[in-house]
Amino acid sequence: MPDIAPLPPDYADWLAELKTRIHNAQQGAALAVNRALIQLYWQIGRDILARQAQQGWGAKVIERLAQDLRAAFPDMKGFSPRNLKYMRAFAEAWPDAEFVQAVLAQLPWYHHLALLDKLPGAEARCWYAAKAIEHNWSRNVLVMHIETRLQERSGAALTNFPARLPKPLSDLARESLKDPYRFDFLGLTAEAQEREVEHALIQHVTRFLLELGAGFAFVGRQVLLNVGGDEFFMDLLFYHLKLRCYVVIELKGGKFKPEHLGQLGFYLTAVDRQIKTEQDNPTIGLLLCKSKNKVVAEYALRDTAQPIGVAEYQLIESLPAELQSSLPSIEQIEQALANNGLVGEESA
Repeated sequence: MPDIAPLPPDYADWLAELKTRIHNAQQGAALAVNRALIQLYWQIGRDILARQAQQGWGAKVIERLAQDLRAAFPDMKGFSPRNLKYMRAFAEAWPDAEFVQAVLAQLPWYHHLALLDKLPGAEARCWYAAKAIEHNWSRNVLVMHIETRLQERSGAALTNFPARLPKPLSDLARESLKDPYRFDFLGLTAEAQEREVEHALIQHVTRFLLELGAGFAFVGRQVLLNVGGDEFFMDLLFYHLKLRCYVVIELKGGKFKPEHLGQLGFYLTAVDRQIKTEQDNPTIGLLLCKSKNKVVAEYALRDTAQPIGVAEYQLIESLPAELQSSLPSIEQIEQALANNGLVGEESA
């Protein structure tokens, strides 16, 4: 076996840099291919719309077009009659060519099919498309957020952030919370107790983090606080990477009560004194309860010194009956998250 010459001292750093360059080049090439494909599909859809309007094209012409395109490009997928109709719907939904090129071309085609199939109007489609681009959602995650009505729930929690946090931190913090939180993936009924819910959330922390939203990082469960020699335990502690602050989450198995905020406020003070650093923003709290009287919660928050939000959480029995039978199992959800994308999907 030939002797191997000793490596230069900077070889490891250079190799790491080369790997990064190659990865970036591969990613850039994939994005360029996707952008070109989305623009092509939009142009084909636009042409079909124009010819249907001018010449009265019918379904038979699209069937013939699909047959001819597949014959001309046998190695290229995506020219089925069904996909050609999607191209037409895509161009009809997004008539602005510049917007398609600058924004929508960043998403894969299967994301656009989900937006077309599951959302009725341009406003909702724009919102979910922007979030998918911002957070790099897979198609499965995009569909899940659409089906759980993320847009309607985002920023809906009751908070006192405008009075307790400076702008723009208060706005960002408010948008980071939602109401209600959907815990149907736990498979627990409405009779589940606080500790059961807490334990199940930690067992499936990946799905819990996905429901909390982008930026949340799990720190611990039943985190010990020693205050004046007495021990206290916080239900859940997170750190929010965008807000640059700790987030204490307390679970209450019943209806909201004003005294709940006193306990949570005490925890926030303790975290600010014992855990928070000078670089961190003030700790915020999120109280999750099964139900709340909105007026009572608003009154209680008004007199609370710390920044706190109040929201409800929903378990299976909180969902409409027609949805309960169609809920995926925990295993199915976790498998979908592990696949992270188009694994197993057929070409349209």
